[in-house]
Amino acid sequence: MEIEDTYRYMISGYFGVRAMDNYDLKEYVLQDMEQYIRDFIEQNPSSSFDFSLEVERIKDTVPLKTKLQDALLVLNKMEDVSIDLILQIKRRLKDIQEEIV
Repeated sequence: MEIEDTYRYMISGYFGVRAMDNYDLKEYVLQDMEQYIRDFIEQNPSSSFDFSLEVERIKDTVPLKTKLQDALLVLNKMEDVSIDLILQIKRRLKDIQEEIV
């Protein structure tokens, strides 16, 4: 996996958490995720990656299911993440899967 792919799943995960409207502390988690992503990008720079362009592309084209799956990946790497949020994301993924079937 290239560093740009890591950026993409982090951005996608951010939008996955953003879609969790029923989670009361979502704004705090989003702030922590934003800082986590910024720190990662600062420590792992890429001159060929257009961050703002990718944010818009991911926001508009990546399916919600993928965003939620990516959110689980990112949250797993972060410290002090609420298990309640993780469980809510897993429930929502299960609901999406049941809608598909």
